[in-house]
Amino acid sequence: MHFVDAKGILTGSGGRYGMNIYRGCSHGCIYCDSRSKCYQFTHSFEDIEVKKNAPELLEKTLKSKRKKCMIGTGSMSDPYMHCEKELQLTRKCLEIIYQNGFGVAVQTKSDLILRDIDLLDEINRSAKCVVQMTLTTYDDDLCRILEPNVCNTKRRIEVLEKMQERGIPTIVWITPILPFINDTKENVTAIMNECVRLGVKGIINFGMGLTLREGDREYYYAALDKFFPGMKERYIKRYGNDYELPSPNAKELTGLFRHICKENGIMSNPDECFGYMQKLPDKYTQMSIFDL
Repeated sequence: MHFVDAKGILTGSGGRYGMNIYRGCSHGCIYCDSRSKCYQFTHSFEDIEVKKNAPELLEKTLKSKRKKCMIGTGSMSDPYMHCEKELQLTRKCLEIIYQNGFGVAVQTKSDLILRDIDLLDEINRSAKCVVQMTLTTYDDDLCRILEPNVCNTKRRIEVLEKMQERGIPTIVWITPILPFINDTKENVTAIMNECVRLGVKGIINFGMGLTLREGDREYYYAALDKFFPGMKERYIKRYGNDYELPSPNAKELTGLFRHICKENGIMSNPDECFGYMQKLPDKYTQMSIFDL
C-alpha cells in the first residue's frame, strides 16, 4: 500500500460521475479486468494506491456543483477492500456525499459495506443510494477459488438482504460467467432464484462469458493452471487470443436469465440498470433559488 496526493477525484460529465479512491485491489479475483495493461498501472496491482486526499477533493468538487446528482464508486477498484477497514476513506467520502445532498451508487463484493449501512440508509432517505453486489458463483468452494480474498457468495446474499430490509435498492452483477467453470444452468438458476427472493431491482449481465486482455489474460491463465489443470489449453484451442470469450452455453443461459427477470419484473438490460443508478429523483435535482 502506498499513498498519493491525487489531482482530481471525480471522472465523467453531464451529471454522470464516478469516483475511485483506491487503485489496485486485494481481493485476488482470478478474472479481474482491472489488471489489464491498458489501465497503465506503474505498480503491482496488489500494492494498493491510496488517494489520501480523496475526501478533501470530493468536498471541494461537490460544493462547486450547482446541480445534485448520483456519484458512482467501485467500477475499477472495490471501495471496501481490506485497507478501507483501517483508512475509512470510503466512509469519509460517503459522509461528504450525504452532507452535500448527493446520491451514491456503490459497487462491491465485500461485507465491510455493512459497517456503513446506517450512513447508506441516511443517503437513501435524503437522496438515493443503490448498492451493487457481484454474484458469480453459488458454490462457495468454487467461489473461494475464483474470488479468494473476499467474503463468499452466501455472505454477499446476506448483505443484499440487509440492504433490502432497509429499503436500499440493490443491483446484482452476474458477471463474469467463466466458460467451462461456472457457466452451468444450475449455477445461474441458483443465483437468479436468490435475486428473485430478495427482490433486487436489476441484474446486470454482459452476454454470459468473459473478456480477457493483456495482463488480465496472463494472470487468469496462471490461475487456471493452478486450479483447473488442462483448462488453459482448452481455452486457447477454442478462443485463441480473443477479447470476448462467450460461454458455449451462452444462448441457453441468456434465455434463462431473461425469462426469470421478465417473469419477476427485474430489470435485465444493462443500459436500463445504469440509467436507473444514474438518475437522482427530480425533487433532489431541482436547483433552489439560492443556487442561481
